[in-house]
Amino acid sequence: MHELLVIVDMQNDFLTGALGTAEGQAILPAVTDLVRGWAGELVFTRDTHTPDYLNTQEGKNLPVVHCVKGTEGWQLAGELDALAKQRGCKVFDKPAFGSTELAHWAAARHAQQPFDRISLAGVCTDICVISNALLLKAALPEVPVQVYGSLCAGVSPESHTRALEAMRVCQVQVV
Repeated sequence: MHELLVIVDMQNDFLTGALGTAEGQAILPAVTDLVRGWAGELVFTRDTHTPDYLNTQEGKNLPVVHCVKGTEGWQLAGELDALAKQRGCKVFDKPAFGSTELAHWAAARHAQQPFDRISLAGVCTDICVISNALLLKAALPEVPVQVYGSLCAGVSPESHTRALEAMRVCQVQVV
């Protein structure tokens, strides 16, 4: 079975930094365990901004400087950074919620060796996880896409639940 796991934005700023949440911190050990035991293909996304973030459209709507490239907050959290490097994982630095680069890459990889499933875990369920899940589903509509609901955290528990429901409606499996 050929599976892809996408770990979305498990970065310091989303766990303990500028936009950190207790829910995000709580999933880190289980996400790390998933990565440690994953036998299939594995990639990461990293929310990536520049110092002029507040002048961007996103920055004007979410005026909290975070994930500035090269900062501690931008780094993958905990052991995930070391695991990504150790395994030679591709890391997609994305300036927006979803990564079209990831979706195009997955489609190209699928053409070479078809994926039986694509799985996602990470933060924030209601922004970046849902965006990437839907981009992957659109790029590869016949590949089952699933999200580990208990290995995701949203901006709030309520918006996390709403995002999981929205993904279900779009035929993303929540496990």
